[in-house]
Amino acid sequence: MHKKKQPIIALKKDDIVNDIFAVKFKKPIEPYKNGYKFELRLADSSMEIMYKYWGPPEEVKVQMLYDLIKKDDVVLVQGRVSEWNGRLEISANEECALTVLVPGDYDVRDFIKKTSRSVDAMWKELLSLVASVKDSDLRRILAYFFEDLAFAQRFRDAPGAMYIHHGWLGGLLEHTLSVARLCDSMQTLHPTLDRDLLITGALLHDIGKLSEFEMTTSIRMTAEGMLVGHVMIAAEMLAKAMDSLKTPGTLRMKLTHIIMTHMGEYGSSKKPAFPEALAIHYADKTDGDLMHMTTLIKEAQTEDDFIYHKDFGNLYLE
Repeated sequence: MHKKKQPIIALKKDDIVNDIFAVKFKKPIEPYKNGYKFELRLADSSMEIMYKYWGPPEEVKVQMLYDLIKKDDVVLVQGRVSEWNGRLEISANEECALTVLVPGDYDVRDFIKKTSRSVDAMWKELLSLVASVKDSDLRRILAYFFEDLAFAQRFRDAPGAMYIHHGWLGGLLEHTLSVARLCDSMQTLHPTLDRDLLITGALLHDIGKLSEFEMTTSIRMTAEGMLVGHVMIAAEMLAKAMDSLKTPGTLRMKLTHIIMTHMGEYGSSKKPAFPEALAIHYADKTDGDLMHMTTLIKEAQTEDDFIYHKDFGNLYLE
């Protein structure tokens, strides 16, 4: 098995590269002065980098190599780190090997970001929140999901998104726990809120993401995620659980409403109609937006004081 030797983020100009990377996308072949070239966008769990292959004059030969490479493949590449327009890239010629690996020759976790927090510690905290719910019907619903070993393992590993926020292994657990903790704080400030309903809704609001995303060498949207979406998937999962547990009608409607409205104007068909649903919507949005903004600032590659992003406008980096 080929192991990742050095993360992209640690590469420096003039480093010699002989390592494995995941292919994010590839650009078409085009001629240059000495032959034909193509470019790949390569990635590992740390970041992405461009790879430029400067091939020989034989177009067919370059085309054959190019056609072997597919999106999401893992490739073993040789080359040298160079700099172009202020950004590092990997340059290679015909003498540098480029090999497409087969599944089993690498560890997929080398290519997907992981949460910086302890999954075991977060899971323990989530289970303590489950145990704090006193309502027997809500406790049974939470047990239906979180005491199921297969569900629990998928939930612990799952990403929270592809790119926007928590797009890494363990991201769903990290985000869900943050939303539940925000809701718990809201209930302290607004004690008329039903804490049991609030915590239960927060813990379950994104369970549909288990089927919305799949992980290869990157986080990808599934066909079900594209065509149905995690809101409807979660509502169907919850309905199945409540059918099995014979959850009372009003409680059933409230939990379904929380699932269906937590995305607000970005993905819900109705607006929150009672305080607990409103609290979960804003907790979800707050945690997602804060993580998105802090990640953009952390990963900014510029010496400027500001960067611009379409979701936020100018972001101050100092």
